[in-house]
Amino acid sequence: MQLCAHLEIKVLEVKLVKRVVLLAISALYFAQLQAQIVTDRPDQTESSSTVGLGNLQIESGLLIAYEGDSLSSSRNLLAPTSLFRYGITKGIELRFLSQFETLKNETGTVQGISDLEIGTKIQVLQEENRNTEIAFLSHLVMPTGTTEISGDTFGTINKISIAHELGGNLGLGYNLGYNYLGEGNGDLTYSVALGVGVNDRVGLYIEPYGELQNCEDFLLNVDAGITYLANEDLQFDFSFGTGTEETMNYVSVGFSWLLKGEVN
Repeated sequence: MQLCAHLEIKVLEVKLVKRVVLLAISALYFAQLQAQIVTDRPDQTESSSTVGLGNLQIESGLLIAYEGDSLSSSRNLLAPTSLFRYGITKGIELRFLSQFETLKNETGTVQGISDLEIGTKIQVLQEENRNTEIAFLSHLVMPTGTTEISGDTFGTINKISIAHELGGNLGLGYNLGYNYLGEGNGDLTYSVALGVGVNDRVGLYIEPYGELQNCEDFLLNVDAGITYLANEDLQFDFSFGTGTEETMNYVSVGFSWLLKGEVN
């Protein structure tokens, strides 16, 4: 009887150890997923996640765009365009956007720094047992750019960002916003991005986006792209887009790099 009791205890101990190991592995895997980089580029839809307390995320790239017609056209090169995101709390980040721009049209070519954007993203909703996230984003546009490129006035860019996990490696994100850059009634903006994870490293998306210019004229564009996750802190991307209401095309390549703070 003692031998049987001893064996039963050993069996229970082995089962307990297995459960602890499995729980530890699951927790580690979940922590890695949570720590994986989430970016605002390359699509037009801003993510509904912040970078986390003490983390610095750099999102940078190159964009070449063309718009116009046979009578009037322009080519625009942004190289680099750089967004810096720093987490001051778990759910609040500070944001700084700076771009070096080359603009070419019929009158000539101008180069310089675009107006600086300073802003914040605030996490409104993020819970483990829900498949929906919500965040609010706001930028102040400051007239600090090169004379020929600057808007010469203060402006504001605002968005509500919502994301849903649909299951089966599918995700849906959408933004609704309002921009006022010192002229007219401002612009109402929108974007809807549908993303799919091909595997653990490669993702694809397609996205209609645009605006109601001056709250009157409807504009629709479409873009698509691919992302490659080199590791949990580094992602590369490629995207391209076109206009449906007017002649507009662009192509962009870039990367996003998460630098984790000591608090992590």
